[in-house]
Amino acid sequence: MKLVIIEPLGVEKEELLKLAEETLGGRIEIVYYDTRVTDTDTLAARAEDADILAFSNLPFKKEVLERCPKLKMISVAFTGVDHVAMDYCRERGILVCNCAGYSNTAVSELVFGLALSLYRRIISCNEAVRQERDKTGLVGLELEGKRFGVVGMGAIGSRTAMLAKAFGCEVYGYNRSPKHPEGVKMTDLDTLLSECDIVSLHVPLNDGTRGMIGPRELALMKPDALLINTARGPVVDSRALAEALKEGRLGGAAVDVFESEPPIPAEHPLLHCPNLVATPHVAFATKEALYKRAVIVFENILRFLEGSPQNVVG
Repeated sequence: MKLVIIEPLGVEKEELLKLAEETLGGRIEIVYYDTRVTDTDTLAARAEDADILAFSNLPFKKEVLERCPKLKMISVAFTGVDHVAMDYCRERGILVCNCAGYSNTAVSELVFGLALSLYRRIISCNEAVRQERDKTGLVGLELEGKRFGVVGMGAIGSRTAMLAKAFGCEVYGYNRSPKHPEGVKMTDLDTLLSECDIVSLHVPLNDGTRGMIGPRELALMKPDALLINTARGPVVDSRALAEALKEGRLGGAAVDVFESEPPIPAEHPLLHCPNLVATPHVAFATKEALYKRAVIVFENILRFLEGSPQNVVG
């Protein structure tokens, strides 16, 4: 059998291949590509002989998968799989496994980096020092005592709630299925949006969450509230968010994810808003998380080869 690692996975090549060999013990031929490509023909050429594929958030469409007749399993080095043609995988019986849990710490920690950046105006403070100015107009806010809302109480959302409690916040939570975490006031989405000072999104992208934060939901939020999105870009209506920020109907926003992967075009509406901090989809990207992810990728493959697959999605 042949495993094709079709793009770099954020770990140095030698370290990655050593980990693969140690985990898989020579059970499978391994082919590694150290460049990321997105065109259908090149992807198909790389993948056409693979029994197993490994990639992260590379879009993998039906047009590519149709040209991979031997493919039996995909080990996705990511939590979400909305970039994979899952309907076609189900039709073909291609097993898809993800790396749930690898970025719980990384994502939840960035949430507070973003929140503090907005509350303490860190970017503006940095500019002031470099422009030989003082702290005039740069008085910030504290997290302690604020109402912190977590939308989506999965693993990352739950860890975010724990950190919010450590900062002394009053934590609210919303989840589509019933959950009762200790120290979190679970409520409906509208109540959370209307009562919280900070709202952090931690939901997957699916038909039920696409556009879940739109004009109506933004209108419910306090005019000085913050919205933080480290989940998926299409969960939020970007144009509605941009309008709310420009019109002063929202205190600020931090966005790590967009409708497409960065680089983001300069004309994107959010890039022309006040009180917005944008990062290029880096929430998951720490050295520690990327190594954890690689470990799970190869453990998923090993379990598949042994006939007891884990982390199966869809």
